[in-house]
Amino acid sequence: MGERSSWAKRKGRPLPCVFVDVNTQVDFLSEQGRCPVVDREQLVKTLRRGVAWAKRNQVPVVSSLDCHRREEVRTGRLPHHCLDGTPGQEKVEFTLHGSYVRVEGDNTLAVPIDLFRRYQQVIFRKRTIDFFLNPKADRFITNLPAADYVLVGVSIEGSIKSIALGLIARNRAVTVVTDACGYFDKSEADMAIRLLEAKGVRMITMDELYSRSLPRPIRYPRGSARHVEVALRNGLYASAGITENTRGNGQASGKGAGHRNGRTQQVGRGGGELQERAAKASRASKRVSGQH
Repeated sequence: MGERSSWAKRKGRPLPCVFVDVNTQVDFLSEQGRCPVVDREQLVKTLRRGVAWAKRNQVPVVSSLDCHRREEVRTGRLPHHCLDGTPGQEKVEFTLHGSYVRVEGDNTLAVPIDLFRRYQQVIFRKRTIDFFLNPKADRFITNLPAADYVLVGVSIEGSIKSIALGLIARNRAVTVVTDACGYFDKSEADMAIRLLEAKGVRMITMDELYSRSLPRPIRYPRGSARHVEVALRNGLYASAGITENTRGNGQASGKGAGHRNGRTQQVGRGGGELQERAAKASRASKRVSGQH
């Protein structure tokens, strides 16, 4: 049964779980990153298990990307990091799922709220510690029928705490996987955990999460799963590129995997549809702006 019909069967019912992957980026998780977290080595191992769990259960994933401009004035203790156009801003390879979409921010609310019909992973940028200051991310998550949000990533005393409190304020159930959350300051991390517990956030370990099985409300493509990267601006497809996953295991092999395997191929059916939408979006934007 395709993902559309599976979604339709559960229309009006909450998704059992949404996996929220926070700032799993090169600058935080690589030894060569600009500001790796204190518990980097163990965190990477634990995050791998969490991503494997999400793939095994085909859990919808919302990801945040910490993004900064080069001209920003730093006020915190961390050096400049996750700068636009640098490798450090990219997600680490193993956190990309079989089909994903990047939603670019433009300070509008225009974003399709049914992206999980087509993609397992939806990636949003954030310019501040508060993820919900991205209007598209706020609208998408606020309209998402999810019974539970499971949070992992970087950092527990910063972005994860902020996202958890934002979800609690929206009357959502929140679970934090404590050993899958990185930190820069242990004492601040401990205080953040106590605060979140007091607010009603459930704290679990990766072992507890890994033993949890879920029904599959959405069936994403398996086998030659496609990696999708589509820029969404003003709710329209501004550009589209789709390559086949040649590993054949239904799991993401990361950005540019097809190039590394030497078998990159444009997928005619899905790619043609998205390219047609991109062309329509381009013509529409020209008509609105009066440019030719």
